[in-house]
Amino acid sequence: MAQKAFASSADLGEKTQTLEILGDGIYALTAEGDPNVGAIEGEDFLVCFEALATPVAAREWLAMLREHTRKPVRYLVLSHYHAVRVLGASAFGAEVIVAHEKTRALVAERGLQDWESEFARMPRLAKAAGSVPGLTWPTLTFSDRLTIDLGGDRGDLVLQYCGRGHTEGDLVAWLPRQKVLYAGDLVEAEAALYTGDAFHRDWSSSTLDNVRALGAEALIGGRGAVTKGRADVDAAIEQTRDFLRVMIREVGAVRDAGGTLKEAFERTHAALAPRYGRWPIFEHCLPFDVSRLWDELGGIERPVIWTAERDREVWAQLQS
Repeated sequence: MAQKAFASSADLGEKTQTLEILGDGIYALTAEGDPNVGAIEGEDFLVCFEALATPVAAREWLAMLREHTRKPVRYLVLSHYHAVRVLGASAFGAEVIVAHEKTRALVAERGLQDWESEFARMPRLAKAAGSVPGLTWPTLTFSDRLTIDLGGDRGDLVLQYCGRGHTEGDLVAWLPRQKVLYAGDLVEAEAALYTGDAFHRDWSSSTLDNVRALGAEALIGGRGAVTKGRADVDAAIEQTRDFLRVMIREVGAVRDAGGTLKEAFERTHAALAPRYGRWPIFEHCLPFDVSRLWDELGGIERPVIWTAERDREVWAQLQS
C-alpha cells in the first residue's frame, strides 16, 4: 500500500468560512473542519476566543468581526497551547491574554517544538508563517475558574477548567445566561479528535461529565459546525466520548494481548472508520492519537513532546 501524504500536508484547498451570530454580540466562525474561533461583546469591549495560527489569518477573522462591532479587544482567551490556536495572538491587540496556568507551563515546556510540528502537519493553516513574532505568552492565568463581568445587562462570561482532556490545560468559555458554550477541542462536532497530547481516560469520563453538566443549549466546538439545541449538544459530547472510549477499548485490547503499536493502530482504525472516517482530519490525527494512548496505557503519564522528526517517524510507522 502506498504511504499516505503526511498529516494534512496535501490538504491545500481553501475552506468556506461561516460567521454565525448566536445571540446579541455572540459570534462563532466555523470553516468546514478547520479550527473554530469566536467572540463575545461586553458593554464596551470584546472577548475573543482563540487566535488562529498566524497574525495574517487572525486579521482576516477580525476584518469579518469588524463588520459587526468596533469594540476593542480587552481579553483574548486561549483554550489551550497548540500553535494553530495561539500564534495569531499579536493581531488582536488584546489588553489581556487569558489561559489556564497549565497552558502557560506547556508553552514554556514544549511551545517551540509544537510550533514546528503543527506548521509542518498543517501548512495551509500557517498562512504567512513568517508573520508570527514568537511564542504567545498568557498574561493572566487561573487554576479552576475565572469570571469576566461583561457589563451592563450582558451577564458574566465564565472561564472554567473541567479537567484534563485534549491537553492538561484546556478551558471552556461559558455564558450561563445565554447558555452558550465555547468548548475548544474538548468537544468536536463531526470532526475527528486530535488526542496526541491527551489524557484519554480523564477526558472520556469526568472531564466530559463536567462539560455536559453545564447544560449548554448552543456549543461551539474546536472544529465542525455550531451545535444548537440541548439534545444535539449532548449528542456532540457523547460522540466525542464514544470516539475516546472506542480508542481506549481497542488499543487496550492489543496491549493486553501483547501486540504491537502497528496492530493497535490498524485495529483502532478499523473500529472507528465506519462511523468517523469521513470526518475532517481523521486520517491525519489517528496515528498520533494511537501513539499517545499506547504510551498512556503503558504508564507514561504525561505526553511525550511531539517534534517534527518524531511526527515523521510515527507517520511512517503507522500510516503506510
